Amino acid sequence: MARSKSLPTAARFYLVLMGLFLVGPFVPLVIQSFAFQWDWPNLLPSEWWFTARDRARLPLGWDYVLSPYSRLGEAVVNTVVIGGATTLICLAICLSAARVLAREQFAGKRAVEFYLSLPLIVPEAAVGLALSVIFVRVGLAGSYAGIIIAHLIPTIPYMVRLLTAVYQGLDPGFEEQARVLGANRLQALRLVTMPMLLPGILAGCLFTFLVSTNLFLLTFLLGQGKIITVPTLLFAKIAGGSLDASAAGIALVATLPGIALLLVSERLLDGRIGMVAR
Repeated sequence: MARSKSLPTAARFYLVLMGLFLVGPFVPLVIQSFAFQWDWPNLLPSEWWFTARDRARLPLGWDYVLSPYSRLGEAVVNTVVIGGATTLICLAICLSAARVLAREQFAGKRAVEFYLSLPLIVPEAAVGLALSVIFVRVGLAGSYAGIIIAHLIPTIPYMVRLLTAVYQGLDPGFEEQARVLGANRLQALRLVTMPMLLPGILAGCLFTFLVSTNLFLLTFLLGQGKIITVPTLLFAKIAGGSLDASAAGIALVATLPGIALLLVSERLLDGRIGMVAR
């Protein structure tokens, strides 16, 4: 068994620095979520929420975040359902489109690629206002279907670009060899192409889910206050310009769906790589 080499000191320092850069912004957020009074320039709160909870008339900090009054549970369910539905529909649309864009040459291909990139160029506010006018007329405003359709607009460009790059790096000779050995088109897709596409598909789904679960303006405009998600709930808490303990707690909860999906994706990829190695 090959012995693993230790990293050079410079490389370890770089990894530690990157870890601090990624985790550092969450440290004040965690402290704020447990704080009751935290004045500048104190490095730590002068009073914590659990010491002030007995004399407060209303729930404070995590008491409020975990209570039914915050509506956080409803917001998390809506966020995950909308993000999951958006991801699945986006994958179904982009999988075939990416294959065509990667392997076929046809008239107007550049125009199609530019058209698919337009949602990345047009401001989200303009898209949201235009969709709200249309959706009010057709009865989709304030509905889950309307929000999911709206979320597809900014997520499709990311998914189709990522899958197109994956298809371009995939040798079509593997599918042809499977067909020569007797596999039909569906078997070649299921047994050869999809396993090789799986890392790219998981990465695209993760990115799409994260984009969808963090969309505020489109959800706010098209939800019309009837459907709340974690971003809209968080915006309502910080609209006054202050970040209290409950808002910090909601912000931390907002990171959980993405972290959970990332861990699941890593587990699936590790299992898949292990199966291929065996």
